[in-house]
Amino acid sequence: MSINSLGQLYFEHLQIPLKQRAAKENKEDTSVDASQEDQEDLGLWEEKFGKFVDVKVNGPASVGLDFSLHGFEHLYGIPQHAESHQLKNTSDGDAYRLYNLDVYGYKIHDKMGIYGSVPYLLAHKLGRTLGIFWLNASETLVEINTEPAVKYTLTQMGPVAAKQKVRCRTDVHWMSESGIIDVFLLTGPTPSDVFKQYSYLTGTQAMPPLFSLGYHQCRWNYEDEQDIKEVDAGFDEHDIPYDVMWLDIEHTEGKRYFTWDKKRFPNPKRMQELLRSKNRKLVVISDPHIKIDPNYSVYVKAKEQGFFVRNHEGGDFEGVCWPGLSSYLDFTNPKVREWYSGLFTFSAYQGSTDILYIWNDMNEPSVFRGPELTMQKNAIHHGNWEHRELHNIYGFYQQMATAEGLIQRSKGKERPFVLTRSFFAGSQKYGAVWTGDNTAEWSYLKISIPMLLTLSITGISFCGADVGGFIGNPEAELLVRWYQAGAYQPFFRGHATMNTKRREPWLFGEEYTRLIREAIRQRYTLLPYWYSLFYRAHVAAQPVMRPLWIEFPEELDAFGVEDEYMLGSALLVHPVTEPKASTVDVFLPGSNEVWYDCKTFAHWEGARTVKIPVALDTIPVFQRGGSIVPIKTTVGKSTGYMTDSPYGLRVALSTKDSAMGEFYLDDGHSFRYLHQKQFLHRKFSFLSDVLINSCADERGHYPSKCVVEQIFVLGLKKQPSSVTTRSSDGKDEPVAFTYCAQMSTLRLEKLSLNISADWEVHVR
Repeated sequence: MSINSLGQLYFEHLQIPLKQRAAKENKEDTSVDASQEDQEDLGLWEEKFGKFVDVKVNGPASVGLDFSLHGFEHLYGIPQHAESHQLKNTSDGDAYRLYNLDVYGYKIHDKMGIYGSVPYLLAHKLGRTLGIFWLNASETLVEINTEPAVKYTLTQMGPVAAKQKVRCRTDVHWMSESGIIDVFLLTGPTPSDVFKQYSYLTGTQAMPPLFSLGYHQCRWNYEDEQDIKEVDAGFDEHDIPYDVMWLDIEHTEGKRYFTWDKKRFPNPKRMQELLRSKNRKLVVISDPHIKIDPNYSVYVKAKEQGFFVRNHEGGDFEGVCWPGLSSYLDFTNPKVREWYSGLFTFSAYQGSTDILYIWNDMNEPSVFRGPELTMQKNAIHHGNWEHRELHNIYGFYQQMATAEGLIQRSKGKERPFVLTRSFFAGSQKYGAVWTGDNTAEWSYLKISIPMLLTLSITGISFCGADVGGFIGNPEAELLVRWYQAGAYQPFFRGHATMNTKRREPWLFGEEYTRLIREAIRQRYTLLPYWYSLFYRAHVAAQPVMRPLWIEFPEELDAFGVEDEYMLGSALLVHPVTEPKASTVDVFLPGSNEVWYDCKTFAHWEGARTVKIPVALDTIPVFQRGGSIVPIKTTVGKSTGYMTDSPYGLRVALSTKDSAMGEFYLDDGHSFRYLHQKQFLHRKFSFLSDVLINSCADERGHYPSKCVVEQIFVLGLKKQPSSVTTRSSDGKDEPVAFTYCAQMSTLRLEKLSLNISADWEVHVR
């Protein structure tokens, strides 16, 4: 990598405001500086956007720098854009823009800024991965220009023309409207190394509470307590598990956050107790705009203490959002964050209980009559910072304050769950992110995969897209395909806007209900694997959802694949994203790999594309040979019902007839795994026909009564004569087994092996 090789290092110094300078110069000299007049003429001191005028008090203040990446042509990162995972050449079009905006029904295949910004990209080639983290929260543009490899160029060397190979090169030019140049170069050399290096700077993914990995049901808006009761009962009646019910802005009294509409939700605690009785939770919305209302205590207290963002004349900034005229809390001020965190205590937030969690929306921030529907850049924050300096980090600070509030509410004992729409580098420390106001069209289902992959590799593992599409009415086939895709993505929520038809999973006829039920149940079956992956993300910064190039960094064919991905290192998922599809082409990477279809157990060798037939009940998922995946063998109404239910192991043998896997367990909700080491971390290995369960981390202690009752071994080439289990006391017990020669599978059922104890299974 070389820096400033194109000479685009740029740093505009802050200047003395024009009026001050003019006054000073008029004192000293009657002639006014001509260059200053030129600058005024060029519009550098003020910019117009519609009826808004952005006065730049200190003049233009941009910074920029270029980086040349030698031998690299595959770049990824800089979310959020509804674009391909691999970054595109911008030389003949728009640069990638990082500027957090509320864009309803955003365009796809577009480089415009939407809800969040992470100014961080990764470049990958055979033998090396590196990262560039441009730490700047003002509006930023990124230009990318790839010069492809020229096979040979003729160079004149004396009388002989020699052929010389020229490597490809990608130039990346970062430009920010304001701020300083603060850039971190992450040198790898492997993808894992880059993830770790980035996590040292920004933190790792927060360990989520287990319930949040279940299915979430949301719409704008569930009407009232009765509506909630009926929808909740509908899931039970149709035997569909779910964990969280959501309430949008209409649950409040006139869009005043931390309140309840007394007609619709007269007894919010009773409603929460109903959910609690089924081990379910409630999430409610809390946006950053506060209704200007002298009778609204949150507004009055914030106003008294000067906690709102100010306009450039010094008064409180006022803008229009859902409640009408509103002021915006200045979350960049630590005192405001501390105060806001205190609003989540049970005494302050009347009607809330410990099963209520939070959704931060509209926090780009969204201002309906503002330039580009956001706050004017010359609004003033704590410390006299202009909004332009920190626009992209505003929502990050709200999520931070919210997460802190939920932790304080439990006196530091319980993990928070906070979903945010606006985000920045490091948002992973405070919760989850989603891709915003998508549309019920096939193209949005398709683009959700590269969008989530890009978030995942830039540190934000807990991410998802609204299932079914937020805007519009999905046809039944699209809805089914979206549930199947969402079940294999980290944050799994069905959501719809207010003017859409109701679309709870059972409203499309029995056949579609069955298919959606099956997709959601697959999610719950895999929860032990999901939870173990999130632990890995939390402690080692390994993404949960991974593009193929991360797992197969030496396989060129994998670098551009974005219609399929790995979940951890064991599962390859290829969602169906085309209508009326009867087959999909699945690329199975790795010349030394073997892949097993999770449904049929059929297997293929890697480094090939396979045509897989798909009916409407099929989502192609493959387990990688050499992996062991823990599952739950029975599914309950919610994650809370499954705490003591038994486990199964899916052992998929590699070409060397071996396999490895891990399993992580704790109480699923508290910080005891951290402070008191109350966790269980086990490793599984299958080698020389012996499956071993042993301890992966001696520091952890979390006794579990749960048993492994079922083991499937895929790819076992010969029928065993006997199978025995051996416990830690050395006792051997024979086990009944079923072997299918045609599919090379061994099934062991009705076992009773404690998940937290050491044991072995011998296949002879």
